[in-house]
Amino acid sequence: MPAEMKRKEYEKHLEPLQVELNRMARWLAHTGKRLVVLFEGRDTAGKGGAVEAIRSCLNPRQCRVVALGKPNDREQSQWYFQRYVPHLPAAGEIALFDRSWYNRAGVEKVMGFASPAQVRAFLAQVPVFEKLLVDDGILLFKYWLAVDQARQEERFAERRSDPVKRWKLSALDLAAREKYVEYGRARDTMFRATHKPWAPWTVVDFNDQKRGRLNLIRDLLDRLPDHQVPTPAIELPPLRRRPEIERYAGPVKPIRGRY
Repeated sequence: MPAEMKRKEYEKHLEPLQVELNRMARWLAHTGKRLVVLFEGRDTAGKGGAVEAIRSCLNPRQCRVVALGKPNDREQSQWYFQRYVPHLPAAGEIALFDRSWYNRAGVEKVMGFASPAQVRAFLAQVPVFEKLLVDDGILLFKYWLAVDQARQEERFAERRSDPVKRWKLSALDLAAREKYVEYGRARDTMFRATHKPWAPWTVVDFNDQKRGRLNLIRDLLDRLPDHQVPTPAIELPPLRRRPEIERYAGPVKPIRGRY
């Protein structure tokens, strides 16, 4: 396995990909196409970082991150897919799902939050649901971020010791640590039922998160149709007056900076 990619090298490769992501976003706005990307994988795989690598360079009004919390009592009584449908994109928009409806086939199944009957119903329904999305013109991409258990344990330890990252370590994560094999079996069952020609899964190695992000973005861009559209020329004419200094009127005062 190659050595973990250094940040400087990562940023060198990321910048041209983000330029191309912006071209993709202009193409979506120009054509009215809709893009949905699902990020699934084990705890600590790096879903949030992969989502952020894409989102950070795009217009937040066009590209939305969907990261739903635990369903409330009302949502639990709904058709399972109902809480996800309002977050699907409109024309020209992008929806990045940091975990998705596949919670039912993963954490809900392994941790006993869904009954076997509910899981079987989900696995039967989700290919139909996704076929409806694709037939309606949505571009749907599903990524599984793979990480070995030894690397997962390293990241759990890092989260425990880093006060800035400790919020990422939940009681559910701790309970799931002993169920690595069970999660793998649930994943394989999910793949067999939902890896369809209209909505296939793509597995990306995220033992090195920086390489994983680059490979995922490159794959996403390569699988989209040709997304070249003319780049509008933007000119900044010179100011007709000299630049002004921002002044404050009334009782409002700026803070006294500490840095």
